Amino acid sequence: MGDSSEMKKVLGTQAVNRFVQDGMRLGLGTGSTAIWAARRVGARLADGSLRGIRAVTTSLQTELEARGLGIPVLTLNDAALDCALDLTIDGADEIDPARNLIKGGGGALLREKIVAYVSRRFLIVAEESKLSTRLCDKFAIPIEIVVDALAPASKRLREMGGEVALRMGVRKAGPVVTDLGNLLLDVTFRNPFDPVSMEDELKRIPGVLENGLFTKNRPELLIGHPDGKVEYRNI
Repeated sequence: MGDSSEMKKVLGTQAVNRFVQDGMRLGLGTGSTAIWAARRVGARLADGSLRGIRAVTTSLQTELEARGLGIPVLTLNDAALDCALDLTIDGADEIDPARNLIKGGGGALLREKIVAYVSRRFLIVAEESKLSTRLCDKFAIPIEIVVDALAPASKRLREMGGEVALRMGVRKAGPVVTDLGNLLLDVTFRNPFDPVSMEDELKRIPGVLENGLFTKNRPELLIGHPDGKVEYRNI
């Protein structure tokens, strides 16, 4: 299967067909692969093959898509969800052999992590190209910060050995501003590091709201290969 967009559709569709059940509290992720899961949920609700879904979205983009598809959208503050989700389907930017992740290329890492970490099952849909021997080999770690922390947080990250770049807008003047009104730093560590301890260390920097390392809820994987094969991994 040479068309990457077609594989993304296959992954999102299979994720819903194989893992989503009636009545689920469902997290719907952000990005060009995960959005196909939302579209499949909407289609199955419309044809009656799926019922009783209550969804929590990880970004404004996904929320607008879901509402347009007729998917009931709640927040984790709704008492009906009891602060938990049965399953979240999302994408990833980089995946290491231990199934640690870098996420946040779409700028939604804070909401993505809140949703992922309250989920009983966390399913990542991704193409084979997202697999890596170590994190930061292919993709920088996104870090969401408050505006006042731009200079001091950047300084601390450089002291830790990171290469720091403020994410700038495309077709927009100035930096990217997240759905929650914050800035994003993209940080690359060239030397190997332990993702679990690094996730915790980054969160201790004053002004850092969240980082794009996901190590605390080990995901199941649905991986699409160039030959069209879809592989499920949970070991």
